[in-house]
Amino acid sequence: MRRAGEGSLIILQAAPARIRNNDAHYAYRQDSDFLYLTGFREHDALLVMVPDEGDGKSILFCRERDPTREMWDGRMVGLDGAVDEFGMDEAHDISEMEKRLKDMLPDRERIYHDLGRDPLFDQQLIGWVNELRGVARKTFHAPEEIHALHDMLHDMRVYKSREELAVMRRSAKVAIEAHETAMRTCVPGMNEADIHAGLLHTFIRNRCEASYLPIVAGGANACVLHYITNDEELLDGELLLIDAGAELDGYASDITRTFPINGQFTPQQRDLYNVVLEAQRQAIDSVRAGKQWQDVHDTAVRMATAGMVDLGILKGEVAELIDSEAFKRFYVHNTGHWLGLDVHDVGEYTIDGHSRELEPGMVLTVEPGIYIPPDTSDVDECWRGMGIRIEDDVAVTRDEPRVLTDGLAKSVDEIEALMAA
Repeated sequence: MRRAGEGSLIILQAAPARIRNNDAHYAYRQDSDFLYLTGFREHDALLVMVPDEGDGKSILFCRERDPTREMWDGRMVGLDGAVDEFGMDEAHDISEMEKRLKDMLPDRERIYHDLGRDPLFDQQLIGWVNELRGVARKTFHAPEEIHALHDMLHDMRVYKSREELAVMRRSAKVAIEAHETAMRTCVPGMNEADIHAGLLHTFIRNRCEASYLPIVAGGANACVLHYITNDEELLDGELLLIDAGAELDGYASDITRTFPINGQFTPQQRDLYNVVLEAQRQAIDSVRAGKQWQDVHDTAVRMATAGMVDLGILKGEVAELIDSEAFKRFYVHNTGHWLGLDVHDVGEYTIDGHSRELEPGMVLTVEPGIYIPPDTSDVDECWRGMGIRIEDDVAVTRDEPRVLTDGLAKSVDEIEALMAA
């Protein structure tokens, strides 16, 4: 509200409930911006913030408690709960939203609202504004501008508070437990679905949910970056790539590990794995205040490219392979992304055309990967069908990078020891 300033009105809608099929709904997930500002997890709600009333007023429109509805769906927060439990200054039934919100518009200079999320509501809001502008001999000012709320709000979300970091660390611990269980239980002959089920079991048992559909990719399936079929047999002698994270109180963790299905790396698997691991270690070390976002990626690319040259997967000078982007045959994605209430969290990566400077409170993933599809005919057969990615969640501090997902086996020796235990 301080950023919006006097004369402003901030309007934000809850995510709608969505039908999966017929009259069955998808599990409800609140809009991340709405969750960030309110903590409120019900649909049919709208938040209005009025910066220049008192110290700033927050008004929530939501559903009143309904005993009949609660018998079917469980307890509702209601109007009293919105004030008592969520700290709102006022709460009103969602059915009153149209009249009350319309009455708040006169003498507002600007509205902060993200157009495009709900076209029907947008038409309503713009209609009210135009109606006010058209009043003859009016004794009030109609709003002149509608600004995108996300420009301001998403920049705030990039910087995590101490409390947010604590929640993200707890979600990371649950994800670590899930990955450890997968490593301990994995044996040849299992199905990817068995591992997938084990991940979900750990998440749910710890009062979390999956922060995204897990990737459980055995063998060459790991070369499909967004593989989510998760239904093939795990074969002796191949690697298994698991990309899975837990969500706690809306905050995500995001971890990837790649390990041998039978518990022992072959010499070739070990060599390529160590290339990716060293690229990740160096990239994590570059996650420091004052460095740029691009520095993290460039560090990982340089190390991975040099490693692939050493193994004969790429041929040529490292600098030339980077300049020509020849490395992108096997290193195909960026080295990370922002992390928070969304797995690929909001926030700009460039500012005024330049890579963004890293600052304390930012959280990002560091996830280099090398993928050599099975039909790659111009590399030695021993590398074909290997996909290796290693991913951790890292917070920028005023000093050393803080790895929120530390403690999970990552070196070859650590993985083999865990799987043998």
